[in-house]
Amino acid sequence: MIRSSAVNLAVGYVLFGIIALVAFAAPLWYAWQVSIQEGRAEILQEDSQRQAEVFRRDGVQGLIHFIDERVGLQIAGERILLLADPQGHKLAGNLPEWPRGIPQQSGTYTVAMELGGRPTRAMLVRTALPGDYSLLVGRDLSFYAPVERRFWYGLAAAVAILSVVGVIGAILIRRELLARIQGIRQTVSAIMQGELSHRLRTHSGGDELDTLSQTINRMLEQIEQLVHGIRNVSNSIAHDLRTPLAELRSRLEELLVTRPATQEIFTEVEAAVADVDRVIGIFNALLRLAEIDTGMRRSGFVQFDLAQVAAEAVDFYVPAAELKGITLSFHGAGPVQIAGDPLLLAQALGNLIDNALKYAPANGKVEVKALRRGDGSAELTVADDGPGIPDADKPRAAQRFFRGDDSRGTPGVGLGLSIVDAVARLHGGALELSDNHPGLCARMAVEPGQIRPATGSGAPSAPPGDATAPMPAGGTAGAL
Repeated sequence: MIRSSAVNLAVGYVLFGIIALVAFAAPLWYAWQVSIQEGRAEILQEDSQRQAEVFRRDGVQGLIHFIDERVGLQIAGERILLLADPQGHKLAGNLPEWPRGIPQQSGTYTVAMELGGRPTRAMLVRTALPGDYSLLVGRDLSFYAPVERRFWYGLAAAVAILSVVGVIGAILIRRELLARIQGIRQTVSAIMQGELSHRLRTHSGGDELDTLSQTINRMLEQIEQLVHGIRNVSNSIAHDLRTPLAELRSRLEELLVTRPATQEIFTEVEAAVADVDRVIGIFNALLRLAEIDTGMRRSGFVQFDLAQVAAEAVDFYVPAAELKGITLSFHGAGPVQIAGDPLLLAQALGNLIDNALKYAPANGKVEVKALRRGDGSAELTVADDGPGIPDADKPRAAQRFFRGDDSRGTPGVGLGLSIVDAVARLHGGALELSDNHPGLCARMAVEPGQIRPATGSGAPSAPPGDATAPMPAGGTAGAL
């Protein structure tokens, strides 16, 4: 139980409470002592001055009579009174003799003495009267001892109550924490056994543990989505690689069996190379996605004009658009300076343009825009007048290897929009798909960003002027 964090926390709070209680009681006790001490001395000095005035007015006999009356009226032990002659012999008072240890000078003293046959400490005020008479007025300090004992008893009781409450609170807190931890343990055990749908229970109170449980639940949801995504990606990779590999094996096997003429062999080898290129393209796209997702490319961010990169990408695809009779145009509103990776943005824009050219009808049009938004972010827009994407498929269009029913018969494996979405997220933005009435309007938002110092990791970005150079002719990058 000592190793319990709840008990340790409760014990810490109890100790803190005791320290705070002592810190409060110490100055209170000091103030009590000082106040009582000063009050006693002031009262005794006033009483001594009053009796000295009686001595000056009525003489020795008058003061003796005054002291005898005081002794007869007061409670025993309430006040110490003693009048002595020049030789120190008692003339009046309730002390049998002059106490020892009192200096000869007038003043206030605290001495140990016997009073009523018991040892005690007393505060005494000695006053020298005319004719070498001596007056002693004092008070037994043990008079306030019951009050002081009650103070200490009260402090000890407060410490005891605080300790008991702390121990009980520690037990209750530990029991509650163990119950919550047991729930977390059961959930984690179920997840470790493969039941990813389990979640931590939350309460309506909304305390810190509920906040932690909600955060863990969101993390578990993300983990479940990632696991399912990896599973789907693995299935999709196996499915999409099986076709080109099966075709490649079939061609090679047919060549071994039929032994055709040289020209036919070259034709089949060329088709086999195309199948291999398709497989390599899939793996290259996956590697590029993995590199983007890790954020390695942020180290190569540079300042460049996004509008210039977009214009160069459009110029690159104009010949391909003319072959299909499609009008490809670019509209810009001046320079759009951002910090980012121009090569990745050019490749992402190339994917969008390639998809638009792929689905746009003959004599259709594709418009590319680069502009600055009102909030300071940049936006790349590619709009076509093709069939578009159904509303039900838009939320899943950027998922890896996802292909809608309308795109089953076209080349590609469903990685193009995934790369665009990953590039947009790398630059602090997102990919937005909407209807163009008719066609599809793809918007890629990009935050202005700031250049970060290079760390030596990740592939360096190409300069703005070479941003479109790596894209192969015919838009192979977009075919993914």
